Amino acid sequence: MNMAMPDAPARTTTAPLPVTSTTQPTDGPTPIAEYAVLGDGQSCALVSRRGSVDWLCLPHFDSPACFAALLGTPENGRWLLTVPDAETVERRYLGDSFVLETTYTSPTGVARITDAMPVGDGRADLVRRVEVLSGTVTVEHEWIVRFGYGAIVPWVHRVDGPDGTDGETTSIRATAGPDSLLLRGDRLPVASDHRHRDMITAAAGEVITLSCTWSPSWCPAPSRLSVSERIADTLALWEEWSGRCAYSGRYRDALVRSLLVLRLLTSSTTGGIVAAATTSLPEDFGGERNWDYRFCWLRDAAMALEALVESGYAEESAAWRAWLLRAVAGSPEDLQIMYSVDGSRDLPERELDHLPGYAGSRPVRVGNGAVDQMQNDVLGEVMCALDMAREAGLPQDDDSWALQRALVEELVTHWDQPDRGIWEVRGPQRDFVHSRVMSWAALDRAVRAIEVHGRTGPVDHWRTVRDTIRDEVLAKGWSSELGSFVQYYGAEHTDASLLQMAQVGFIDPQDERFVSTVRTIQRTLGGEGGFIHRYSTEESDDGLSGHEAPFLVCTFWMVDALARMGEIEEATALMDTTVASANDVGLMAEQYDPRFERMAGNFPQAFSHLGLVRAVHSIDRAVLARAAAQDGR
Repeated sequence: MNMAMPDAPARTTTAPLPVTSTTQPTDGPTPIAEYAVLGDGQSCALVSRRGSVDWLCLPHFDSPACFAALLGTPENGRWLLTVPDAETVERRYLGDSFVLETTYTSPTGVARITDAMPVGDGRADLVRRVEVLSGTVTVEHEWIVRFGYGAIVPWVHRVDGPDGTDGETTSIRATAGPDSLLLRGDRLPVASDHRHRDMITAAAGEVITLSCTWSPSWCPAPSRLSVSERIADTLALWEEWSGRCAYSGRYRDALVRSLLVLRLLTSSTTGGIVAAATTSLPEDFGGERNWDYRFCWLRDAAMALEALVESGYAEESAAWRAWLLRAVAGSPEDLQIMYSVDGSRDLPERELDHLPGYAGSRPVRVGNGAVDQMQNDVLGEVMCALDMAREAGLPQDDDSWALQRALVEELVTHWDQPDRGIWEVRGPQRDFVHSRVMSWAALDRAVRAIEVHGRTGPVDHWRTVRDTIRDEVLAKGWSSELGSFVQYYGAEHTDASLLQMAQVGFIDPQDERFVSTVRTIQRTLGGEGGFIHRYSTEESDDGLSGHEAPFLVCTFWMVDALARMGEIEEATALMDTTVASANDVGLMAEQYDPRFERMAGNFPQAFSHLGLVRAVHSIDRAVLARAAAQDGR
């Protein structure tokens, strides 16, 4: 992006004065659905409908948060910019972008606030613009910086000049350890009790711009850039990317927003794809099921890649394949299920005792102890994604194939060992049926790479192992009494991950065993509205207390399975219900509880959005297949 001149200062009608917040208190935390997300390809911010940035990690997805009110209180850091007496609040993303526009209508006037994290210029900024559209409004501004996930009160001082040199403009710089945040704007708040506050009265036509910039504490302040130009450039970049999606069907808005979320969660420098933007948003409100998802799970990233490739974004797979090569380089037996966005392997799990947690859900965790688990399904997802990329025409790569071959050879030595499974249980290791199915898928895609795409490898041996796995699953993973495939060998309960059996080609979707499994999952794991739980926490020992809401990706897997079975009307009805669970700007968390009409789990969640994309394509294929069959009669 070209360097731009700063915005001209806007007029304000009052001098800055210390104020006390007039924002009305609410009972309980801000609902997860009340948040929108911003992002720049390096990190994400969550901003509430009332204009409070309650979560922001800079400069990277997994950096310590400087605004952490999401998991605590405003004292743990936030950036509030709102119209406190607004009677109505309406918000939207501009076009197919992550430029957020919120319109506040108060008894005396209307104001619009535009928020964005500029992309494409290599900086770490959040910019905000207030425009008074009519009448006169009072805008509340509060900036509370707390580094270290809300624990560290920084040293804050005013700096003269746009770059701290020439005395033209005043900025505020907060510094602690390696971190520095610089607040610039046409009008800045004043210090009051370890925070900065202001109340601004502005009239129609007035514009106020603000920017918050991260930089290493030992570096000079980055130059000031035009907020308005950076918002316009960011909008254009997002819309250029989303405009490459050719889908124009019934679910176009939901599908494009989901693709955008997957792109938002992808590092623009490393190609790694994180599972979610947050940590420790609870799966069980008030309970202990709180996890850090700001890392790159091979499984989640591979599935996200499939959704992107299936939607015509094949080039994204090249960046992810390069990330994969770097992250897993080394001995195949050292393969991890997850890595940091830069490929780092050390992700120790620890608890942040100073944060009370969202809705009192403790502990608040950073890092993830599941990094050391054995999960035999992971390579299956990776091989399926790379196979799809080959089918889409991504150029062959000898280094990539050498890596795949080594990983498959390693899988051959341990596919029959108990593991923790797709859900990362912290209870006993089991012979999970889904893990066996995905081990089959890994071998199957490796065989296809040789038979169809001309790669080399021990194809006869791989075929033998693949067929052995399938025979074992059909013999040991099926329960005649339950009339379903089961969660693990010897169990008498099922698991929603088994809905993927047809998706990966392990079994024909018309096979009566698969159809019966689908119906059993609906009966035993289905909740209100048809939303699907991933498994029964009462029948499965996952090592944790409490219960969970239905998983959105599992519900989309149900849509996929029904569509593949030819039950198009049933699939479409469930699709409509599930899509409607997204919030007003099209975002989904990990779970949705229809009883309380609330989201749960980390947000926004790649798993949920990639499930939506793949379900849309499955419905479309089913519709086309039915039409072709009818034309052939």
